[in-house]
Amino acid sequence: MRRNQSLTAAQSGALLMMRLGTGVFLIHGVWDNIADAARMAEFVQFLTQFGFPYPAIAAPLTVWMQLAIGLAFVLGFMTRLAGLLCVVTFVIGLATIHAQDDLRAMWPALALVLIGLQLMATGAGRLSIDALFSGQPPAIR
Repeated sequence: MRRNQSLTAAQSGALLMMRLGTGVFLIHGVWDNIADAARMAEFVQFLTQFGFPYPAIAAPLTVWMQLAIGLAFVLGFMTRLAGLLCVVTFVIGLATIHAQDDLRAMWPALALVLIGLQLMATGAGRLSIDALFSGQPPAIR
């Protein structure tokens, strides 16, 4: 049996909604840094404040990484890899930026780690570009 072949319609739909919601959230969260150089400069200063090495490189790298992860989640393309990158990106955020935060403040980053783990484990499901390339039948049970 192929991976995800046994997903029910509800499971496939839930994976799609999780991917779309998370992807849109990630894209929305970085779009201002992409569209406005002043916002990117603020993000460089923010990373500098937290002692990140090479913040002028780390800021755009992080922003473009989150955009790529968001697009991959929305499309369901290379989803397992995007999940891994999501986990790594937000574990770094938890260990640095959110290290002193309480659970409520760190929850968005922690939720993104958990969602990344889920998508690493399950993939995108049947309603995705990944499924088209895997030869997985589009019909849902």
